[in-house]
Amino acid sequence: MKGTQSLERALDILFVLGEAGGTLSVTDIAEKVSIPESSAYRLLQTLERNGIIERKGQGQIGLGLRIFDLAKSLNNQTEQQLSAIAKPYMKELVQETKETAVLFVRAGVNVISIQSIPGSFLVRFVAEDGKSFPMQNGASGKSILAFETDRVVKQILDTLDPQEAQILSNELKKIRENGYSTTNSEVDAGIVGIAAPIFDYKHNVIASLTIAGPGNRIKESNYNLFIEKVVQAAKEITKQLEFVMNVKIV
Repeated sequence: MKGTQSLERALDILFVLGEAGGTLSVTDIAEKVSIPESSAYRLLQTLERNGIIERKGQGQIGLGLRIFDLAKSLNNQTEQQLSAIAKPYMKELVQETKETAVLFVRAGVNVISIQSIPGSFLVRFVAEDGKSFPMQNGASGKSILAFETDRVVKQILDTLDPQEAQILSNELKKIRENGYSTTNSEVDAGIVGIAAPIFDYKHNVIASLTIAGPGNRIKESNYNLFIEKVVQAAKEITKQLEFVMNVKIV
């Protein structure tokens, strides 16, 4: 293989292992990447020497610790960039609604707050940075989960009983159709949340933007206005992320 082609096949191997969510044999990898087993074996040896993949058992290959270190570093950089881009839109959202704006990202099967701007009311919803809860609970998590991969959605649904899983599955379908999620008292009693997804330049969901406040202020009379502003702000953040990433790639 030529250098560029070898790099592309090595990346294909990493994507295949990542999507597998576990280990694969050399034969499985070669078949999925559509290369001879001899070529797969040589590429795997190079990746193993650099700690990118590891042998997990007899004939089984999995991602190595170094790839997780690299992923963590990349994730931290992405979150910093995301926070910087989102902040002015969050401030504007708070000025317009007077309610608290929160930026959430996925952390395993949970979502975690990485940035919040408090509302201007004396009595207001407070979200501390680092606050975490299950992805299937609340508007913030569901607006991410609805646009996640089938594997991630299945992973969450499999933890629920059949009736709960069906209810959540129907709700996620509705969120995908609408482009936003709303909940009332699902995570915090008396708090209404309205959240919209944020995507990267490849249209992978990476975060959600949420407005949250007491149900006596976010109500039927202004609900549609809140939804419109949250969805628009999330779309603007997505556009900025796409622009920044495209500039870097060029």
